[in-house]
Amino acid sequence: MQDMANLMIGGVSDNNVWYVDSRASNHMTKHGEWFINTKDLKTLGFVETGDDTTHPITQIGKVPLSMQDGQTKYLKKVLHVPTITKNLVSVGQMVEQGLQVTFNPNGCFVEDMKNQGKLITKGEKNGRMFTLDVNMSKVNSMLFTHGKGVKDIGIWHK
Repeated sequence: MQDMANLMIGGVSDNNVWYVDSRASNHMTKHGEWFINTKDLKTLGFVETGDDTTHPITQIGKVPLSMQDGQTKYLKKVLHVPTITKNLVSVGQMVEQGLQVTFNPNGCFVEDMKNQGKLITKGEKNGRMFTLDVNMSKVNSMLFTHGKGVKDIGIWHK
């Protein structure tokens, strides 16, 4: 896998932030509780980060993202890498899926080229980094109501 940069915004790590990364070969997150429709890998895989450390990939699946307009979009073929510290959206993977990603001083914009360039989502510019404009707390609530990520079944029944 390609080397990727160690990312931070203002020195602060935010577990719910998705970084749009042109060097990431795949979408990836450490949050296994966010996944739906997961598959175990047939062969063990690893991600190598910018500090030359390797991190095991445990599964692959789909992750719902709640957009600021209330719609839910899905990142497909997301790697679950429990030991990484950032959530990454791969520009290359989006381009392979027929999307166009553009960057400018106002942020980043993801458009569906198969649908006349319709805007799918936008992201914010934070310094030299770009992040997706999503609401993971809504996703966590949605997954909880579907029984995903429930740790104590007694609490669920109450």
